[in-house]
Amino acid sequence: MSRHDVTDVEWNAIRVYFPKARNGKRGRPWSDHRKTLNGILWLLYVGAPWRDIPGEYGKWQTIYGRFRRWCREGVWEKIWNNLLKRIDREGLLDRTLWCVDGTIVRAHVSAVGGSRKLSTNSGENGLGRSRGGYATKLHVVCEGQGIPLAVLPTAGNINEPTQFIPLMNSVPLSLKRKEKRPQALAGDKAYVANYIFNWIDQMQIENVIPNRKNENKNPNFCKTTYRKRNVVERLIGKLKLFRRIAT
Repeated sequence: MSRHDVTDVEWNAIRVYFPKARNGKRGRPWSDHRKTLNGILWLLYVGAPWRDIPGEYGKWQTIYGRFRRWCREGVWEKIWNNLLKRIDREGLLDRTLWCVDGTIVRAHVSAVGGSRKLSTNSGENGLGRSRGGYATKLHVVCEGQGIPLAVLPTAGNINEPTQFIPLMNSVPLSLKRKEKRPQALAGDKAYVANYIFNWIDQMQIENVIPNRKNENKNPNFCKTTYRKRNVVERLIGKLKLFRRIAT
């Protein structure tokens, strides 16, 4: 068993969200879903090309095809949404402070052939010119313990403030009731914008976004609470340990 493989507890928590095996039907039976998933996780951690996946996980063509199919069918989103709702029902989410941030992911040289059509809300293209070159930007929101609530990929030249409301709307948890919303929301100076402040006020959430120099848009800014914002930066650091996310 590789150190990247899912454990029995992890597999039992998500196995119901994968397509059922085609027992009794014509055609070649599917390879084991768990083995295929372990091959995908190995690739995400190591960052190697698909062709270099070890043979113990099966044929790389099968693993790649299954990965693409699960992307199209929304299997990953289904797992993400249901796990978040499950830990929410168990009271494991911290709603004292939510944090938002963005990070640049430099495109690998093999990405130069990708589509350059800008799509602000699409992770399919998600490539554009930024100060750091050809890149993707990940917009992230997490709760107080660093559990990711939503990740929105865009082209690298898309600014964080423009994606704040779409990012918050992509959180699979309902924010209609006040008790389901965070008590406070923190972001860096990139999120200083009137429409962001208005959205936070309408949701009756404490605004923990600092003021820029020569500006005083947030007179109630709390430095003590803002110091806890590093949780989202630590989350981004953990995500980039997956080399397929880092590049």
